Amino acid sequence: MQSNNLSNERQLLLQIQKGSESAFEELYKLYSTRLYGNLLKLVKSEADAQEILQDVFIKIWNNRQLIDADKSFRSYLFKIAENKVFDLFRKISRDKKREEALLSIATSEYVHIEESILNKESAALLNKAIESLSAQRQLVFRLCKLEGKSYKEVAEQLGISVSTISDHIVKATKTIRSYFDSNEELLILLLIFSFTS
Repeated sequence: MQSNNLSNERQLLLQIQKGSESAFEELYKLYSTRLYGNLLKLVKSEADAQEILQDVFIKIWNNRQLIDADKSFRSYLFKIAENKVFDLFRKISRDKKREEALLSIATSEYVHIEESILNKESAALLNKAIESLSAQRQLVFRLCKLEGKSYKEVAEQLGISVSTISDHIVKATKTIRSYFDSNEELLILLLIFSFTS
């Protein structure tokens, strides 16, 4: 079955290279719903997700003669989507109001990306930013922001007050933001880590 699907997809790609709009529509149907779902998780905006989705497929159509039918189309598709998302976050990172809102979300949520759009090196960069915190602050940040525990749960676990937890989170966020401000790629990475499961 898998082999048949790949064979059918290859035939579609070969037809698209020749300018077949019906083959392109078929490929769009195959991938658009899932890609849109992943984009929506990333950008948290139906309008932005829809716009990126359209941009991705427009780019595929405009560059159809460059498609290698013998290579993974899915990887090619998600690479283009990744680049479009990064472009959006670069734009947002220059928009201070939207940046503040997204950073607020980013420091309150953390999940793994189903499609592994971020590579291990990027995840390591985020880890490095967190590791720049003091041991206690790093522990509080990881428990609250990475494991999703409430301030009250962490306070009880560590035997400290909720206000102390809050203070740690505020200061940890400020430190991480300062760390990210000097590196645009890290800032974009922090924004990307804001989507929900």
